[in-house]
Parts: sequence; structure tokens; C-alpha cells
Amino acid sequence: MSMTSSRPYMIRALYEWIVDNKCTPYLLVDAHIEGVSVPQEFVNEEGQIVLNIAPSAVQGLVIRNDAIDFNARFGGVPTDIYIPCQGVMGIYARENGQGMIFDPEINPEPPAPSDGDGSSVPGSGKKPSLKVVK
Repeated sequence: MSMTSSRPYMIRALYEWIVDNKCTPYLLVDAHIEGVSVPQEFVNEEGQIVLNIAPSAVQGLVIRNDAIDFNARFGGVPTDIYIPCQGVMGIYARENGQGMIFDPEINPEPPAPSDGDGSSVPGSGKKPSLKVVK
């Protein structure tokens, strides 16, 4: 059975853990991933950018299962940032480096299609059930 990517769940959990420990969460982002929208003048030679996503540094931070978006200032200019989750290479605390670097994702599995009744069993059209076998 294929599952969706665990990356957005890990990003949310580590973000909360870092902030709860009064540290500054930094995202390491691959700026060359399709859909990434960051100020290119701050991207390094390897195509990466490090973003401070502390509550005091950003506005409207939303970490969804497909992407992260927020508004931050770069050189005093408010900028909308959008990062598909597969573009996040890691999340860590600035103060001590604790966090996680992710393995590259090659075409993450999309969620299984639903038939509209909450069931996610492809092609069955009915909810799964259990039977007692004696």
C-alpha cells in the first residue's frame, strides 16, 4: 500500500519542537524544485536558500501537506514565499543545529483517490470491512 509523503508531517512536528524549545527554526530549501518561489538574489551557488521561519520573522505561516507558504521581509521588502514540501531539504534550530535533513524525494506518491464516501480503496466503491474467521 502506498502512502503519502511523511515530509510535511515531520516538518510540522520539528517546527513545533524547535519553537517550543525557544530556538529559531530554519528551513533549508532547494530553490530549483519546480514551484519554489523565493527571492533568487538570496539563493547560493548550489541553488539553496536558508529561511528563518520563526514566528517573529514571518507572517501567515501555513505548513500544509503539499506546500509551505508565508510572507517575510528580504532587504526590507515584504515577499510572498511558496515552497512545495519536496523542496524542503531540511529543518533545524539555528542555535544548535538540531533537526533533520531529508533524503531527496523522487515523485512522491499522491494520496489514493477517494470515491466520495470517505473510502480510499481504489476501485472498490465500498468501505473496507472486517470479518471474523473461525
